[in-house]
Amino acid sequence: MKLGSHLHRIGNDIVAVYLIDTDEGVTVIDAGLAGQWNELTAELATMGRSLADVRGVILTHGDTDHIGFAERLRREQGVPIYVHGADAARARGEVKSKASWGSFKIGALSKFLWYASTHGGLRTTYLTEVVEVQDGQVLDLPGAPQIIGLPGHSPGSIAVYSPLADAVFVGDGLTTRHVLTGQNGPQPAPFTDDPKEAAASLSRLEGVDATWVLPGHGTPWNGGVKEAMRQVKAAAS
Repeated sequence: MKLGSHLHRIGNDIVAVYLIDTDEGVTVIDAGLAGQWNELTAELATMGRSLADVRGVILTHGDTDHIGFAERLRREQGVPIYVHGADAARARGEVKSKASWGSFKIGALSKFLWYASTHGGLRTTYLTEVVEVQDGQVLDLPGAPQIIGLPGHSPGSIAVYSPLADAVFVGDGLTTRHVLTGQNGPQPAPFTDDPKEAAASLSRLEGVDATWVLPGHGTPWNGGVKEAMRQVKAAAS
């Protein structure tokens, strides 16, 4: 799905992956589920691109529904995989999330589990090599992505800001569709290690001037960062 002249999405409101497309190549934000590989290659083809044009994958954190096809890209294409140092062990499968589920609705939960199970969520391949990044770093990748630390959902959760794409990719820093309840709109994300820290970290996005706020789960939000933050705070309260 094309969202903008430099911005594409694969997947859906359950699990999403984003691509920044530039003359220098493609940067992939998150790697979703392993079974979304064919969607990746198909979307690249619609862009007039191929796997050879992918210059790097940036993981917003190390959870299994965000690292899906990353190791395959690394092994088969030599694509470097970037993750915050505090989540490197998580991306390698050495550390697992201990977050509680909280309340849920059977219908929404069943839809999430069905989608994950039919798209490789049960056969995640952890990373064996990663490139560690840190808060404030601007990576030498298409779209000049800037790393913004958002600890809370996980210790190394980040947002990725690309001025060229007019977008900030927030991973599970927030969601616009709660996978456990089906509730729509900007709100705190589930499966969060430290909800209080995650809420406080969102203040670091307030100075970001981007139209698109793009979560790992939910509808792409093009109402700007300020309004997204207002709605998350309202939902949290």
